[in-house]
Amino acid sequence: MLTLPDFREKHILYVQAEYRSDNLLQLTNDNIRFVRDGEAIDQMSCHTVLAVFIVGEMSITTALLKKLTSYGISVFFLNHNLRTLAAVMAESEGNYLLRQKQYTTKDDLYISSAIIKNKIRNQQLLLEKYKKPYDHQILDNALNMLAKIKDKQQLLGVEGIVSKTYFGAMFQKLNWLRRAPQTREDIINLLLDIGYTYLFNLCDSLLRLFGFDTYKGYYHQLFFQRKSLACDIMEPLRPLIDRQLLKSYHLGQIKEKDFLFRNGRFEFKKGFVTSKKYSSVFLEAIDQNKEEIYLYILAFYRYIMNKKKYPFPEFQI
Repeated sequence: MLTLPDFREKHILYVQAEYRSDNLLQLTNDNIRFVRDGEAIDQMSCHTVLAVFIVGEMSITTALLKKLTSYGISVFFLNHNLRTLAAVMAESEGNYLLRQKQYTTKDDLYISSAIIKNKIRNQQLLLEKYKKPYDHQILDNALNMLAKIKDKQQLLGVEGIVSKTYFGAMFQKLNWLRRAPQTREDIINLLLDIGYTYLFNLCDSLLRLFGFDTYKGYYHQLFFQRKSLACDIMEPLRPLIDRQLLKSYHLGQIKEKDFLFRNGRFEFKKGFVTSKKYSSVFLEAIDQNKEEIYLYILAFYRYIMNKKKYPFPEFQI
């Protein structure tokens, strides 16, 4: 299992393929070397990498893939609009006891309610921090209702009510209309999708390193090819992305001229040139909070392994 001291030394590696170039990642003496058109551009030790995100058309050697998975490093392949196309996942195998406890737990509703309670509290903290006007009673009532929830359908309803209030208040000065995942109907939704994707992939990677089956969730139900547990665990972490997006707007880092509206969807105007800029915004935010994310997932692991000894964890932004 990855220990905290080791984890502190690791970073997310982002590699951008250049259009119309021969891009290659190869293994050289335990280093990840990036080669473009036969010329070595940069390299990084495998020992300091947590996960690799590759954007664009890139060749990668089988020797490097073998080395990365042996070090517990997952690799994600994205297109220039930062949509995940494929992944090579590293994971801890043989943790039979953890999988047994994960599959046989009978407190799905308690875990689901705790996750959403944590998420709402973090959303409330952000609204207070940025002094956003909102209906306090809606969020307070939602938190009180969680103790009386009888099924997940009710829980979904509570989360939906809070989400509408939260996003409307958080981004009200940015021409916010609604949260519409994967539609890319406006710039904010496009960027939220990108930030959440990076966060989801990191959560999935860490859960696998602990030995979890990330397809078996508690709040998000079993669905073909959906990594429901990764969806569950990232819920209280989503405000990290929301906060970074609002901060980037305030700093003038997000510019409308970087985007193009085509076929009913927004996309990056200059492809990989622009996507690299916006990737760095979210990856830096995630990297700055990676230790807290690790400790949260570690605490969740301990809770599943011994619920009598360890409390359910809470992630604080």
